[in-house]
Amino acid sequence: MRYIPYVPQNIGELMDKIRSMMLGAPAFKDDTGYFPKMNIDGEFFGLNEGLIVCRNKIGENRYNQLKALSDKMCVLFEADPEDKTGDTRAGRKIIREMEDILRNTATHQG
Repeated sequence: MRYIPYVPQNIGELMDKIRSMMLGAPAFKDDTGYFPKMNIDGEFFGLNEGLIVCRNKIGENRYNQLKALSDKMCVLFEADPEDKTGDTRAGRKIIREMEDILRNTATHQG
């Protein structure tokens, strides 16, 4: 079966995406066998495209913050593919920062 990275379409879906990344980090491999081509590149593609889709809703400043955090998180996960050096833990901390930004965005919109 072909793997197509999921691209979030709204803030709630962005929250879901980064929460799922918490579980898949650092390698983002599918252990079920259904998506053998699932990988870190595809997961970050989906996240970054979702940020672009939601850019108007989250605002330019928050978009720039979230994109910078995404880039930093990707570097950390790539540096620690076996979750042994502490970089994965640092990347997961960034996920929590991103959640806070998105939660704050949703609160101010609703």
